[in-house]
Amino acid sequence: MPQPKIHASEAARQAAFRLRREQSRQAELAAKGLPALPSIPSMPGWPRWNGAFAHAQELVADALSEMQDYFAARSDSWQEGERGEEHQEKIASAEAVLEALSELTA
Repeated sequence: MPQPKIHASEAARQAAFRLRREQSRQAELAAKGLPALPSIPSMPGWPRWNGAFAHAQELVADALSEMQDYFAARSDSWQEGERGEEHQEKIASAEAVLEALSELTA
């Protein structure tokens, strides 16, 4: 037994699909906490980009804090050894990334 038709035509079916797809995309963006891009493609999306940079800055700051806590919890011999020095270099790189992100959001 065939299923009953939901849409009057192929065009109506495609329009419903496009609407569902756009609603799904908007829900994903809202879940990320980012505003939508401007409806005019030639306009820059600074509010959205700044939101993304701020979110990235929070993530890097959290990771940096965890890295510093990890380093502080290790023994003095580990901190002064090769692995400790490598870890300090990675911490310095993360600090540089955090500084660059703060310049973007300022």
